[in-house]
Amino acid sequence: MPFLSRTSMLTSRRPDTTRLYDFKSYWRTHSGNFSTLPQYFKSHGYFTASVGKVFHPGIASNHSDDYPYSWSIPAYHPASFRFEKAKMCKGEDGKLHANLLCAVNVTEQPGGTLPDMESTDEALRLLKSRADAAQPFLLAVGFHKPHIPFRIPQEYLKLYPLDKMSLAPDPDVPKLLPAVAYNPWTDVRKREDVQKLNVSFPFGPIPEDFQLGIRQHYYGAVSYMDAQVGRLLSALDGMGLTDSTMVVFTSDHGWSLGEHGEWAKYSNFDVATRVPLIMFVPGVTADPDAALEPTFPFIDILSGSEPSFQYDKVVRNMVELLDVFPTVSALAGLRGPKHCPDVSLQVDLCVEGKSLAASFKHQEKKKNAERIAFSQYPRPADMPQENSDLPDLKDIKVMGYSLRTWDYRYTLWLGFNPVTFQVNVSDVHAGELYILEDDPGEDANVYSEFDHSQMMRKMTSLPQNLSLQTRMQLQFHYVTAAMKTSRGTV
Repeated sequence: MPFLSRTSMLTSRRPDTTRLYDFKSYWRTHSGNFSTLPQYFKSHGYFTASVGKVFHPGIASNHSDDYPYSWSIPAYHPASFRFEKAKMCKGEDGKLHANLLCAVNVTEQPGGTLPDMESTDEALRLLKSRADAAQPFLLAVGFHKPHIPFRIPQEYLKLYPLDKMSLAPDPDVPKLLPAVAYNPWTDVRKREDVQKLNVSFPFGPIPEDFQLGIRQHYYGAVSYMDAQVGRLLSALDGMGLTDSTMVVFTSDHGWSLGEHGEWAKYSNFDVATRVPLIMFVPGVTADPDAALEPTFPFIDILSGSEPSFQYDKVVRNMVELLDVFPTVSALAGLRGPKHCPDVSLQVDLCVEGKSLAASFKHQEKKKNAERIAFSQYPRPADMPQENSDLPDLKDIKVMGYSLRTWDYRYTLWLGFNPVTFQVNVSDVHAGELYILEDDPGEDANVYSEFDHSQMMRKMTSLPQNLSLQTRMQLQFHYVTAAMKTSRGTV
């Protein structure tokens, strides 16, 4: 669930536990007083600090970024962020607009800076202040980019010339995609430069030249953000902190760049739900043969250098953002929180994720086909409408639950009651099944190729208190077994 995955990651609770499906509730008063990752570290003597966008701001984090529960000091937000949605983008007419594509001359921006630059400066200041302190620290730094609008330093576009950019490999809306699964990218449509395109709602395509511009700006925004990360990491070397500091790099969602005719993040597709998760653990992941070299040398990508990286020691496996809390706790030497029971609304401290700490010490040699990652996204109706991407809780009628393994993505769109927070597992509005070996882009939905009625009858005999995740796993195994039988692949 992209827009509330921050809360899920930081509490290691699924959205159906936090009951947060919009931005208008604070989990501690709305569902349960659930402990967070930084709160857990703070309770174990750590100094904890937040810079930039860590929790979602506003009501969702009690207008305080969950201070003082999670943080030792009030959270820092860059002053220049107040201009993020203002008319700051110079158009071809010489006037300022609130555009989607907004590469700027930083010296002409208020204060001569941008939010992520300010956040990096503050994070560096905090690192320097803690470098010689006896108290251990947890510093969370949340960069805004590549979030829209793409207000980024204009020089980063030079890294991605338009004539070298390409369209998404699957830019059309798949024929068998259920309408309820489609994300009509309403927030993108609100930008002035997109409005000028007069694209029909909800499926009308963006002109190809503008699609290339979006992809160019997104890539540039990623490189700009990457440079800020590089500033932080190289400072660990400079301050002598590398050998005692664990680093976790991740995100709260992906972003569609024209795949399936979609833009933005409001779906259950891989491009919207898959995120980077990169961890550095001193003494565990470091290369012992490079002990005399800087661990995090800063690479100025704008200088024209072409760095190369070895990529031969990585084994990909399926994990969830829920796993970050228990994994980081264990790797830090803390006794991790216990795993949550199926119903945990009254349990303040527990986790729904799994610790992956053991995999750091005993490297996995191959992918685990049995591992599963879940995501979910709400919809107000079966057909795309203006509030499909961000429905208020009271308007949610359908919940899309998606199960991802190495070989498949299986999604069910089920009836949902926003008053009781109950999902009706027998009220199936639509389904999706993608065979990823043949269809890595998730374009060919084969769900309707199979008769699901017998499987649904079997599901009625399951205990009523069975978790939805367990129920979906059973359904998934039944469907894929039937598929293999019908295709003669058993």
